[in-house]
Amino acid sequence: MGGTRFIGLFLSRHLVKEGHQVTLFTRGKAPITQQLPGESDKDFADFSSKILHLKGDRKDFEFVKSSLSAEGFDVVYDINGREAEEVEPILDALPKLEQYIYCSSAGVYLKTDLPPHYEVDAVDPKSRHKGKLETESLLKSRGVNWTSLRPVYIYGPLNYNPVEEWFFHRLKAGRPIPIPNSGIQITQLGHVKDLARAFVQVLGNEKASKASIQHLWREAGGFPEPEIIHFNPKEFDFGKKKAFPFRDQQRVYLGWKPEFGLVEGLADSYNLDFGRGTFRKEADFSTDDLILGKSLVLQS
Repeated sequence: MGGTRFIGLFLSRHLVKEGHQVTLFTRGKAPITQQLPGESDKDFADFSSKILHLKGDRKDFEFVKSSLSAEGFDVVYDINGREAEEVEPILDALPKLEQYIYCSSAGVYLKTDLPPHYEVDAVDPKSRHKGKLETESLLKSRGVNWTSLRPVYIYGPLNYNPVEEWFFHRLKAGRPIPIPNSGIQITQLGHVKDLARAFVQVLGNEKASKASIQHLWREAGGFPEPEIIHFNPKEFDFGKKKAFPFRDQQRVYLGWKPEFGLVEGLADSYNLDFGRGTFRKEADFSTDDLILGKSLVLQS
């Protein structure tokens, strides 16, 4: 379910290389395949020739039931699910499903000093999820062999959440970098290619059966050391804008060794994306200027 944005782009390639027959269920608004940065024409053509497509809206529950039951899939990777009601018709359509692998999120929950998060935890009212999360509860009640991966911050080439390019924009412009004075732990962010590998590794893995798995700039782009400006977010009114791309709390638990260390992963993201001149959002330094302006007044 999904597969044409970020995680799904890398996951689908892993699955095809492993010899699986992969069908993407999407609304068809985006191209089903796109060439990845650094991917050869031959590899892209080979992948494109093997990927299948099922066009439809997952909120059209009757269509989901009829189309999926006709195909009889063995495993479902749900990359864009939000509510339990979107999962139920899939389970109805596939009573002999071998495994349901769900991409949940840790970012929708209220911050806690006792991670990891569980589905029953309180949801952040500012997140896209407004009510109680019940997908894992549904999967349990239906007796499905399920695995839920709950990443917090993912980075890498083609990231639609521009967390790393936020730093790269400021480094390229030679600007100071404002960081909340409460500090932040960002040493173990999850690279999208590592996350895709994790999704493949839980396939058919008994250790991942009926389990919720907590997953998880300068040197990467060759920039000079930036000036760091610490600030107290409570002293500013940024409106709806983000002055810093991460929460001031970030802990990651990994049950396996990732391929990418932080610097290597950021270098991969930079070299295959920002370093080529591509990024998701134009630079916006307006919140930085508010912080720097107040900092200068206090210092003077």
